Amino acid sequence: MTTSPRANSLELAQRLGASAALCHVVRAQSVSPSLTALTLSGPARALGGEPGNDVMLLVDETDTHVVRRRYSVRSLEPERDELTLWVSTGHDGAGARFARSAQAGQGVDVIGPRGKILIEPGVDWHLFVGDVSALGAFYRMAESLAPGAQALFVLEIPTPEDLLTPRLHEGVAVTGVFVDRAERAPRDPTGLLEALGALELPGGAGHAYLFGEFGVIRSLGAALAERGMAREAVSSKAYWRAGRANADHGEPVKTEE
Repeated sequence: MTTSPRANSLELAQRLGASAALCHVVRAQSVSPSLTALTLSGPARALGGEPGNDVMLLVDETDTHVVRRRYSVRSLEPERDELTLWVSTGHDGAGARFARSAQAGQGVDVIGPRGKILIEPGVDWHLFVGDVSALGAFYRMAESLAPGAQALFVLEIPTPEDLLTPRLHEGVAVTGVFVDRAERAPRDPTGLLEALGALELPGGAGHAYLFGEFGVIRSLGAALAERGMAREAVSSKAYWRAGRANADHGEPVKTEE
């Protein structure tokens, strides 16, 4: 029985300064029409890192190339060596197909922790803006906030059934705005921009986290800049790009049209 990840996963992890492990599916369970909770057994603490970090999964392999996808870690259970990801499955993509078909006991190469956007220390409030693909990352980050912190969410969801909520520590002030995407195209930022524009930002020092579709994230960043937020007070991460499959390494194509 194989107990180690593939050689190409070990080599990639070494280049990235990360860990690689052969994990196994514990369960794959739909938590909303757009999200599947994929729980994996493995060295959770070593792979999952800190709130905001992600892992890279090998989701498909052929004779000519390997397809990997990156997912932010939703939660860790170190005592059981388990980590859970919320995988977007409301579309047809390599990662979505993998999560929908995953079976208990199935092995998968996992590389982590990845990503550089973590909770900004020393600020008074945290603003999380993005689409349903960002919920796992945002909720893990917000659940790490200590009492006295303030969390603001502006989230676009495809259906009311995607309105999932985090479990914040008592004493964390929270404001949540959920935007119905309705019939807008995935790359249309109108809904999020209108909701963000109507949101009164608190006083004091804050930090914004913008996760989601490539073009939408750019529009949101420009809107916050117009409201006076400094570039260093905004962290952005594009998970996907409308109309284009992510590259084999799991990230969206960054070139312009």
